[in-house]
Amino acid sequence: MKRRFILAASLCIATLGMQAQEVAFEEYDLENGLHVILHQDNSAPLVTTAVMYHVGAKDEDPEKTGFAHFFEHLLFEGTENIERGKWFEIVASNGGQNNANTTQDRTYYYEVFPSNNLELGLWLESERMLHPIINKIGVDTQKEVVQEEKRISYDNAPYGHWREVMSKNLFKNHPYRWQTIGSLEHLASATLEDFKKFNKIYYIPNNAALVIAGDFEIDGTKKMIQDYFGAIPKGAPIKRSSFKEEPITETIKAEFRDPNIQIPLIMLGYRTPEQTNREAYILDMISTVLSDGKSSRLYKKIVDQKKMALQVFAFNGSQEDYGTYIVGGLPVGENSLETIQKEIDEEIVKIQTELISENEFQKLQNIFENNFVNANSSVEGIANSLVRNYMLYDDTNLINTEIDIYRSITREELRAVAKKYLNPNQRVVLEYLPEEKPAN
Repeated sequence: MKRRFILAASLCIATLGMQAQEVAFEEYDLENGLHVILHQDNSAPLVTTAVMYHVGAKDEDPEKTGFAHFFEHLLFEGTENIERGKWFEIVASNGGQNNANTTQDRTYYYEVFPSNNLELGLWLESERMLHPIINKIGVDTQKEVVQEEKRISYDNAPYGHWREVMSKNLFKNHPYRWQTIGSLEHLASATLEDFKKFNKIYYIPNNAALVIAGDFEIDGTKKMIQDYFGAIPKGAPIKRSSFKEEPITETIKAEFRDPNIQIPLIMLGYRTPEQTNREAYILDMISTVLSDGKSSRLYKKIVDQKKMALQVFAFNGSQEDYGTYIVGGLPVGENSLETIQKEIDEEIVKIQTELISENEFQKLQNIFENNFVNANSSVEGIANSLVRNYMLYDDTNLINTEIDIYRSITREELRAVAKKYLNPNQRVVLEYLPEEKPAN
């Protein structure tokens, strides 16, 4: 009975994925280079207005890091027509919500309003693009905000520096070697002119994409978009540098002491291909086999059966230029980091040398079918996917076709890609340790 129920559930998930409705959209460019994407869904009276700028931490000067993340905060300060400190008040008082986030590749701002306030969302984002006020009081205020964020999320957070340490060792030339939070010293020493220059280069219509998703009328929305964004001047073409990393050919050992932890952590980091590469999709599936859920290989063996670790994980962090594949675990009791590493390596070798079973492969496919459906289950999620696919993958329609890539991946490819990238001589081994106690 139990086996029959599981099979039925799996078939249900697979069927759900196969029946997921195609996301319809329209896209075009304004004369100033702003790319526009429209997805109409009148099933609920809500609309998402969002702008993604093709600027992230990787676009920063190595001596002036943290600017992209800083602008995520700074561009809420106010504009020529929005009084300082009133942005969030305007949004909330009109029944909306808004936020922003920054990665090493892009910055994303969005508002969600009742559909009768679409024009307000367009006005807010056009104001952010055309009329931002970058002055000393705003810069000084946000410097304090970023300093506090760094203290909370990095300096005083358990394991808060793992990504920083891993990135410095995986990347020697590429800007991925520093984090989006950047250097507080760089921000502190930056001048007002430095910030104005960064804004002038990157926060321009021809380096941005506007997406509207939800309940709206197409023709009227196009007119409003033209009215609010059409007159914004086109910026100068952006000159982007390219960075190439030499292959890692022998194990890089790293260690970090964290005063905020008591349990050590072992992390194995591998440099992987860019997110548009088919192999990046295959690595997504490999990480799912290894550590997605309690029935995954690493969890079942190391946490559940052998009870050697509190937690194990594997994830593929795909980005525009390179990816990072991370595997690791937290030992329990007297188990050492070396023992956890050995157990992890044994499972990686199995992936490299043996085909996963047909049953395991079918379960894997079902997981990705379900993820695909969930990613497109809200207009907010659809808006994000559409603009991200346009900007970072150069394929807006990937929102409809990406699942076909996962469906086409074979068991043989899982084995081959694991063998290509997840080798001991191609990785960083990071021992993330509690701070040493002084001798009595």
